[in-house]
Amino acid sequence: MPPQKIETGHEDTVHDVAMDYYGKRLATASSDYSIKIIGVGNNTSQHLAKLSGHKGAVWEVAWAHPKFGSILASCSFDGTVIIWKEGNSNEWIKDHVFEDHKSSVNSIDWAPHELGLCLACGSSDGNISVFTARADGGWDTSRIDQAHPVGVTSVSWAPSTAPGALVGSGFLDPVQKLCSGGCDNTVKVWKLYNGIWKMDCFPALQMHTDWVRDVAWAPNLGLPKSTIASASEDGKVIIWTVAREGDQWEGKVLHDFKTPVYRVSWSLTGNILAVADGNNNVTLWEEAVDGEWRQVTAVGP
Repeated sequence: MPPQKIETGHEDTVHDVAMDYYGKRLATASSDYSIKIIGVGNNTSQHLAKLSGHKGAVWEVAWAHPKFGSILASCSFDGTVIIWKEGNSNEWIKDHVFEDHKSSVNSIDWAPHELGLCLACGSSDGNISVFTARADGGWDTSRIDQAHPVGVTSVSWAPSTAPGALVGSGFLDPVQKLCSGGCDNTVKVWKLYNGIWKMDCFPALQMHTDWVRDVAWAPNLGLPKSTIASASEDGKVIIWTVAREGDQWEGKVLHDFKTPVYRVSWSLTGNILAVADGNNNVTLWEEAVDGEWRQVTAVGP
């Protein structure tokens, strides 16, 4: 498929791009304080909406699962998280504004839809908040205070099916876990026990020598192991795996990119990892049968 260039119309740096569930629309987040919704088709793109409401750079955007309707979340340097809802086609309203954080909210991630409409947010104030929608339209909040005291850079939910469980077996309670990366150079895993978030890895996962910029928990598709990728200012991407619940996580360097690495993202099947680095390169990596990771392709700027 030939690459398609899309003019966003933003007046400043674009920090994040998220494709909706059906692959028909993009949401973009920018330092110009706005979010754009762009329709994409066969080599065509069309501006559908501009969402204005933040008072600072918008770092990330995330689409909720369509079973909850047409909903988008955004987080900003202004310390707020906004939930946007589409009413009529391309008419978006601010449905809710969360002002729980005292400084920049750097990362947001919707939980697997089996857990309900539930959003995790990581902030420079060191805290992680988890907002869960109630049937009456309100939101419940749980928190992980001082998850990374010097600042949380990224959050990512674990798959809701327990490792090793058959997908869709439906007999097991869904797993509520997430991972986070921070300015303390560590990756941490958290699990919800009786309504309280507790650290689920001891000690914290420490192999990076500089800020962790992004974390991404891989889909597991019923495999017995859990896998997390982390990207860092130190130029390395590390793949963390744990064979089964309660074991120690083990880290392995995927590659040293010799330049800061900003984002990591898994394919839906969890077997290919996309990496975006400070040289404006996007590379795709796959784990071979021998357990080594190999670059399968590069996507030019």
